[in-house]
Amino acid sequence: MGRSYALLLASRGAKVVVNDLGVGPDGRGALGSGPEQVVDEIRAAGGEAVVNTDSVADRDGAGRVVQCALDTWGSIDIVVNNAGIAPFALFDEISDSDIERVVGVHLLGHIWMCRAAWPHMKARGYGRLVNVSSSVAVKGMPYQSAYSAAKMGVVGLTRALAAEGSAHGIGVNAIMPNADTLAWQTMLSDDFSSRARRNGVVPEVVAPVAAWLAHEDCSFSGKILHTESGGVREVFFSTTAGTAPDPELDLERVARDIDSITDRTAAVAVPDPDRAAAEIFKPKPYINTRRH
Repeated sequence: MGRSYALLLASRGAKVVVNDLGVGPDGRGALGSGPEQVVDEIRAAGGEAVVNTDSVADRDGAGRVVQCALDTWGSIDIVVNNAGIAPFALFDEISDSDIERVVGVHLLGHIWMCRAAWPHMKARGYGRLVNVSSSVAVKGMPYQSAYSAAKMGVVGLTRALAAEGSAHGIGVNAIMPNADTLAWQTMLSDDFSSRARRNGVVPEVVAPVAAWLAHEDCSFSGKILHTESGGVREVFFSTTAGTAPDPELDLERVARDIDSITDRTAAVAVPDPDRAAAEIFKPKPYINTRRH
């Protein structure tokens, strides 16, 4: 999917730093073709691109990815956080090191990349951060416990940064894409991959959604868009009507009211982050009382 994002953005005039380690979908071995191939494709089509092979899971590595854009073109307008690995393993069988690698690449990789780009975007009063979550974070999926946890963390990061970024012209949104990628082809059955391709579950129809979220005309922030086979839907949070506040609440009352608590018929959407920041959360001015 990263290749599709890079090619589409480059075709529309973006100058692209193509970052990749050239490893397989589980983070091991060799991919067979690294970021150089994507850069060559972009240049052959008349676009501008450079290669970067730093790891986004490393704070300094993420900083070097951003610095690569600054050194080459003098600014950074867009970050698409697509880096990821997905080793398949049951929760009680996945190794500790694989858990750390998955969370490091997906969640910390998003944090370090956003953090590296943030001050430059804030100084300019403009930026677009496109984070990549996954529908498995919401639906749940066997063999992907650490991956699902990290991808839900990406949702929380997206909504928090959307609230912070609204005052600085920084739009932060996320996609939950489904597509037949190398990870699917490597780890799932050939029949599953073939059916996906026949049904249009391909990266090329995911890329326009990411590109729109990266566009200057995209005015909303804190949204999560699910996309598959060219269909696009918003994923949002809602709460049930629940029960009234009760200072006498005890275990028995929870048990008594659990059907009302979980009744979704009158559910309402949770406000978007920018509204929450403007209407609900109004912090007092920060005062540093430390003696100098």
